[in-house]
Amino acid sequence: MNVPRSAYLHIPFCYKRCFYCDFAVVPVGSKHKQSFDSPNPLIDSYLNLLEREISLTPECEPLSTVYIGGGTPSLLTYQEINFLLNILRQKFGFQPGVEITLEIDPASFNKMELEGYIKSGVNRVSLGAQSFDTNILKEIGRSHDRDDLIQSCSWIREFFEKGELKSWNLDLIQSLPSQDCKSWEDQINQAIRTAVPHLSIYDLSIEPGTAFANWDLLGKLNLPNEESSWQMMRSTSSMLSEAGFARYEISNFSLPGHPSRHNRVYWNGSGWWGFGQGATSAPWGLRFMRPKTFNEYRSWVFQQEQEGIHSSLISSNARPMPLDELLIVGLRRREGVELYSMFRDWGWSKTQCEIYIKSLISKWLPSIQNGLLIQNGFRFYLTDPEGMNLSNEVLVQMMLWWESLPNDAVEPSIS
Repeated sequence: MNVPRSAYLHIPFCYKRCFYCDFAVVPVGSKHKQSFDSPNPLIDSYLNLLEREISLTPECEPLSTVYIGGGTPSLLTYQEINFLLNILRQKFGFQPGVEITLEIDPASFNKMELEGYIKSGVNRVSLGAQSFDTNILKEIGRSHDRDDLIQSCSWIREFFEKGELKSWNLDLIQSLPSQDCKSWEDQINQAIRTAVPHLSIYDLSIEPGTAFANWDLLGKLNLPNEESSWQMMRSTSSMLSEAGFARYEISNFSLPGHPSRHNRVYWNGSGWWGFGQGATSAPWGLRFMRPKTFNEYRSWVFQQEQEGIHSSLISSNARPMPLDELLIVGLRRREGVELYSMFRDWGWSKTQCEIYIKSLISKWLPSIQNGLLIQNGFRFYLTDPEGMNLSNEVLVQMMLWWESLPNDAVEPSIS
């Protein structure tokens, strides 16, 4: 059973919605950050809902990782972050050496506030940079510029070098409008110069309902072509490898000792709590998403208080995470997946394992022959950079295999 030892808290508030964003966010409409003396009533109301939702959760194991994401969690004061961490501490307890990560955006905090977050217990931060190019930042709807980003990196690095932060991360997006391979390589070099020990590199995805999706339909997005995007991916892998970073997951690179422990919970298929508007949780295996709008989330919390907590939060209703999802998240990791033990844990017999592994290998054979996927006994993992950059080809072949299985094979064996 995937006993949860990690928690994710979603803070939906942003100054505004970025043009590529389809997350569950609530724009607050101003660059002026609230103060502790004059709190935002909407934020206060949301924090109250979070406290009430957490209070409904069954008692469980102490937490080994906590991640406060968004949105822009750094729109909250450090007193409010301390309030949330105290709620979790009182409800679950924290294991020694707990990793507590806070997402922050440039221009949403100052050095004093960063120090306040750290004193509240935050020991890892993830900075939403996206780009070092001010013109591109404007083009994608971000609220900060290059100078804001450089200043933020300087503050974070100071606390990191003093040992007050255990680690920190920088987010960048590749294949943005007006970007080419040369300008992207400059972005990587600027990131390396910040001395950041962990980088998350995401490929731009055009999501339905976003401003970018509408502009793309109208032909108004100047996106890199497929060849340029492929070259950017190759440059990312080679430049970061040369700088000492290991690609331990498709989108994540770290120096030794700095992988995100919390994110590995997701990729390992472990259990976690998720709290807040639009948050996804899998405390006992089966994933469950809360409502994505503020009013629907508030109604959901009221319903839990009146009718009892949702069955996904009760251990007696535990179900393993669907096997196809375990394969998808497992293949994202550098070490890949060990099929036989995974299938046995899922509940298949020895004979079923042998039959279904053979049929999956037949689907994956083109990817193995093309150098996207490596087989080592029953373990399969993507090559870097080709396999990780073209992982969708491997996943499509896996999903075709999954859909071809008989009904009794795709339902877990629950003991």
